[in-house]
Amino acid sequence: MSFRRRDLVAIRASKLPWNDRSGRFSLTKALSLALTLAPAIYLGTLAVKGMIGGASSALGPRPITEAIHFTGDWAIRFLVASLAVTPLRRILNYPKLIQIRRQLGLASLFYALGHFCLYVADQKFDLMRVLSEIVLRYYLTIGFVALAGLVSLGFTSTDAMIRRMGKAWVRLHKGVYLIGVLAALHFFMQTKADVYQPTLISGLFIYLMIWRIAHAQGFNSTSLRVLLSLSVLAAALTAITEYAWYSLATNIPADRVLLANLSFSNSIRPAWWVLSVGLVLAAISKARNGGKRGAAGKSRCITKSGERYSLAS
Repeated sequence: MSFRRRDLVAIRASKLPWNDRSGRFSLTKALSLALTLAPAIYLGTLAVKGMIGGASSALGPRPITEAIHFTGDWAIRFLVASLAVTPLRRILNYPKLIQIRRQLGLASLFYALGHFCLYVADQKFDLMRVLSEIVLRYYLTIGFVALAGLVSLGFTSTDAMIRRMGKAWVRLHKGVYLIGVLAALHFFMQTKADVYQPTLISGLFIYLMIWRIAHAQGFNSTSLRVLLSLSVLAAALTAITEYAWYSLATNIPADRVLLANLSFSNSIRPAWWVLSVGLVLAAISKARNGGKRGAAGKSRCITKSGERYSLAS
């Protein structure tokens, strides 16, 4: 009986979001949890200040609109962060990082749901109007499809669903790549003119995708040469993406935006940030892995505690 009681206590402890599968405290998961909660706490603090001191003192004259943008921004940030776990796990040679991917993915889902619920509130809970807006406005249609995709991934993210679905679970969760594309497009379309943030997020997403392609093709995805090449390619594609958006979707001269990448007098363009991130990761990988070839072609990882994770996303 005492064994069963200890076993039950261990199982319950393992369910706590700051513990690992064995029920032991995990600093990595605890920091990840704090990171995912911080934006919500910050937004809640601003909302309380607004109620006490007036809307203009916290979230501005349109607090719900500001909250909609805030939650949407963090939804896509955590989505990209969840996609970064697999590459970073290998590049940084830190297997325990895989423990936080589900946490980051669920954070993306919850912020996306908050984003949608705030939009419904902004429409005075008129569900018919919300439905018509989603159908008639392309950027809302795209965003809603991405949200539906996140809900399906979140619903099937439990261990029980992983066991029940088997290989179908891996195929379903590869849909996160399409969700990332739709989320980035939604971000661009709702931002309109100043697309600095959408371009930066898209650039990081591009880096993560071409890393996966290189890894799937059998390249040494932790080697200095490969990572340097990916960094340059991702930065170039980021600049091209920014140019294409201004050229096709705005009246702003796209050539000037492209040339702005050669000037640092006003701001550092997103392409340079993407390149910088890639170069830093390449340097860290060189130091951590020492040129060793990463495990190529592996699609799964099993930790010491016996936990299995699909590395598809």
